[in-house]
Amino acid sequence: MPFYHKLGSIPHKRHTQFRQPDGTLYAEQLVGTLGFSGVSSLLYHKNPPTKIERIGEPVPFSYKLAKEAKYAPSHLRTLGEKTTGTDYLKARRTMMANNDCAISICNPSEMEMAYFYKNAIADEVVFVHEGSGELLTQMGRIEFRPGDYLVIPRTIIHKFRFNEGQVRLLIIESFSPVETPRRYRNHFGQLLEHSPFCERDMRAPSELVHEDEKGEYLVQIKREGFLHQYYYDFSPLDVVGWDGYFFPYAFSIHDFEPITGRIHQPPPVHQTFEAHNFVICSFVPRLYDYHPQSIPAPYNHSNVDSDEVLYYVAGNFMSRKGIDIASFTIHPSGITHGPHPGTIEASIGKVATEELAVMIDTFKPLYLTEEAMQYVDEKYPMSWQDGHTDPPRAADMMD
Repeated sequence: MPFYHKLGSIPHKRHTQFRQPDGTLYAEQLVGTLGFSGVSSLLYHKNPPTKIERIGEPVPFSYKLAKEAKYAPSHLRTLGEKTTGTDYLKARRTMMANNDCAISICNPSEMEMAYFYKNAIADEVVFVHEGSGELLTQMGRIEFRPGDYLVIPRTIIHKFRFNEGQVRLLIIESFSPVETPRRYRNHFGQLLEHSPFCERDMRAPSELVHEDEKGEYLVQIKREGFLHQYYYDFSPLDVVGWDGYFFPYAFSIHDFEPITGRIHQPPPVHQTFEAHNFVICSFVPRLYDYHPQSIPAPYNHSNVDSDEVLYYVAGNFMSRKGIDIASFTIHPSGITHGPHPGTIEASIGKVATEELAVMIDTFKPLYLTEEAMQYVDEKYPMSWQDGHTDPPRAADMMD
């Protein structure tokens, strides 16, 4: 993130002596990107972070792409999955991926992780659909609630602690840094006045979490299809202070201010984050277009260069029929898509929407995983036919 933040105790000058009460030096650690040319932070540890006790056997942790799946619009229904596994990692089910990102659902049944986790090669954006709790990291605590994006840069050691109740997460793994859109930043990196959000909306870690007890602490490190088991005799949460520009943060989808116009606005006005070859957008409650002859429903369009994924969070999308919350629609590049029959006329005269959704547009083809195939609605590609009967929405039946 292009703004400065600090927590805890740090020396007046970097790379100088900073001693513990017993006279020993705190262990300084630089966490930086792009070699020494990107954003970075300096952390001060009670214990040397290099002091590994032992390394266990790697555990396979990957997915298989269904590259022979039909080239067609897809609809994945996941609302019926109350839990997808026990803990935070075992509950991950990757739905689609390419060389730039992976998109997963995660509905864990266990409320607290018994280990720490670090993704060594990817930033992670965790969208909290349902649930609340706290994200505990070396750089401090972040409380979260439904609607929060939790942006966790690669190498940040962390664990989740969930409050009791349903937990439903959307996880976007990015193999390049996740940033705010360049067109909303000045050359200093500050978000501009016309940006739909600003730094004030972003919640950096609020307080450090100290764990001083000796014991056995497991950090599972994800890299190249495996979870590597690293054991330490001290907690990773031993940081007494840090400062810099590289840290995890939360941003609520409810703090995204929609951009509207007299006629229908294209999806880029909803952009929230960007990375190499893909963007993340937030569809939020907003007023519809106000030209006297406007058509609020989107026009038919063919994405020549991108695959479009929508994850439905709340409300009813007026351009779609029969789509549940916690569903994905995937419209691959080269295939025209648009509103379902009848929705264009029905949208005329509407003044506002309460819909809430996360969109991921990728500029390279996405592939469904083998695990995702169990959620595919086989009738979806034909749902633009006149007289097509849509299945009932589970979300409506639960009201």
